[in-house]
Amino acid sequence: MEQTGKVVSAVAGGILLPVFEFLYGEGTAVVSIMGALAFFILLDWMSGSSAARKDASYSSKYGIDGVIRTFFMVLLPAGGHLLDKAVGLPGILFGIFAVGLIYHTLRSMTANAVRAGWAEWLPISILEKVIEWVGSEMESKVNRALQRKAERGAGNDAKPQ
Repeated sequence: MEQTGKVVSAVAGGILLPVFEFLYGEGTAVVSIMGALAFFILLDWMSGSSAARKDASYSSKYGIDGVIRTFFMVLLPAGGHLLDKAVGLPGILFGIFAVGLIYHTLRSMTANAVRAGWAEWLPISILEKVIEWVGSEMESKVNRALQRKAERGAGNDAKPQ
């Protein structure tokens, strides 16, 4: 029985790891960012479910739509990575999509937690600071990426053909 579990784990890892790396890229930064995104999505689901039960707005249709919406959201950084590869960028679009989703999810999670009545037990002011920092970091990265792209474009015009 123990041997079967090891074989199943090895086969699953042998299939899932290359798929993950194809979709999102390699490295500890990618794994960490996607792990953080998954973690905060889980917290958002938990706080959202509690808030919906508390204010009697819980609906299985909305929940099913939420699963599809979340699947769509998690694929956005994959699309960013694939575009990065296509145009030769070093993970800029992946980072923009991933950090943007973390920002969105943190905001949603915080709002849901307040709606669920958990505000008195949570460091809301710290969460708001983190949300503010993520938003400003995302804006900074977008501006830096646009500046690099403009510099690359200007540099290409200046080269003799």
